Amino acid sequence: MNAKKTLQNEKVNVKILLSALWIAVMFIYVYADIKTLFQPEIPEQIISGIVGGMKINQSFLFAAALLMSIPAIMIVLSLILKPGINRWVNIIVSFLHIILIIVTRFVPAKIWYYYIYYQSVEAIFHMLIIWYAWKWPLQENNGIEISQAE
Repeated sequence: MNAKKTLQNEKVNVKILLSALWIAVMFIYVYADIKTLFQPEIPEQIISGIVGGMKINQSFLFAAALLMSIPAIMIVLSLILKPGINRWVNIIVSFLHIILIIVTRFVPAKIWYYYIYYQSVEAIFHMLIIWYAWKWPLQENNGIEISQAE
């Protein structure tokens, strides 16, 4: 008899999935920031110390460092936190990032198409983080996994 073969499709652990999505968010941040350096006016603005009307000083750079470190921190937290707190941290942090994306769309500055694209992809990744964290599978005491829909 000819047995039909199918490709194996293992279920990915939610912690690994969330961590991978945060890695993707971090790459989007990096790519968008690198491409911004190629905008004609940006190098001169950086040299002048004022970019997009914002003064580049220690406070600004520290705030940017805090914001940009969140995905790296979330990569680790998504892997090490217990499911209950992990779920809510991922939901809250991603929700706040979506709010930040929406707010930055209203900044009165010329926004390049590539940046809108990156923000859109980032928002999709954050929505996926919220979705997967919200739908985190439940586990019964006997170790049999059930979904929340059941």
